[in-house]
Amino acid sequence: MFEKLEQIRQRWQEIQRQLEDGSVYADPALAARLLKEQKDLAPVAQTFAQWEAAKADLDTALELQKDPDPEMRAMGEQEWQAAKEQMDQLELSLRQLLLPRDADDDKSVIIEIRSGVGGEEAALFAANLFRMYAMYAERRRFSVEVMNENRTELGGIKEISFAVEGQGAWARFKFESGTHRVQRVPDTESQGRIQTSAATVAVLPEAQEVELEINPADLQIDTYRSGGAGGQHVNKTESAIRITHLPTGTVVECQDERSQYKNKDRAMKLLRAKLYQREQEKLDAQRADLRRDQVGTGDRSGRVRTYNFPQGRLTDHRISLTLYKLDQVMNGDLDELIDALTAAYQAERLRTGQQP
Repeated sequence: MFEKLEQIRQRWQEIQRQLEDGSVYADPALAARLLKEQKDLAPVAQTFAQWEAAKADLDTALELQKDPDPEMRAMGEQEWQAAKEQMDQLELSLRQLLLPRDADDDKSVIIEIRSGVGGEEAALFAANLFRMYAMYAERRRFSVEVMNENRTELGGIKEISFAVEGQGAWARFKFESGTHRVQRVPDTESQGRIQTSAATVAVLPEAQEVELEINPADLQIDTYRSGGAGGQHVNKTESAIRITHLPTGTVVECQDERSQYKNKDRAMKLLRAKLYQREQEKLDAQRADLRRDQVGTGDRSGRVRTYNFPQGRLTDHRISLTLYKLDQVMNGDLDELIDALTAAYQAERLRTGQQP
């Protein structure tokens, strides 16, 4: 590991020298690549420097322990213990930083939410989840673009597909896939009885055209009139789009825009993401493990989280984490939860030996 760390530091220092030489900016593409590589390597190089400083402190403390003065020896023992603890923490951080990155981490995502068991209450919960994710995306300065939605008359969501655009969106949303369960008293419940409902979430990394080529001959494209709950927003023209990928049977729909062109563009984006996910799962065993596990469950039928409104409690079953801040979470405060899932995932990879 330390040989690899030394190589990274040397490369980081080399990039620093190149960037200090203004001539590289004559080639904007080269300068952009160097700046990105510098940004990627900086956490490793800087943490390694901190580890080396802690090691120097430990060596100094060892020398103090050889001093004939008892007070100096005692001081050396204390400093050695502090330096050793710091070195251990930094070494763990370095091992995590050196874990192979998820190739999709910097990508935008497409999220699908569908109401499950629970009727109208499940649809209202699905709408709550969409609001939660949209508010979280705003906190992270991501943009949200609704691609397709099917609302109920009471404002619930039967299903919705939306894109979250921004660098690093996949890294923040990839552990949300699975079944989300809610326990609360519905507004329509006169006896005050708690009802359990559910909604499913699927998160897909957005695929670019250069990553996945789709043969137009493999597509069946149908147009139809879009409409909303209770006859709202009924379109008199056939602007809604349904695309079927014939070789795989994958079907996507988009009816959010009044423009047929925009709906087709968004439907193709959704189709590309679904086919990309399918191809990745087939060809890449690591991706399949990630989507199956998602730090514990991974497939869409697995219960990943429970939202208990009477107790103000949220529990993520994959990592046995319980937070009593449900109101804040539903208003988009997801960082503590996502950070814990990410840390658990990294710890599991270290435990199973997935390290350099």
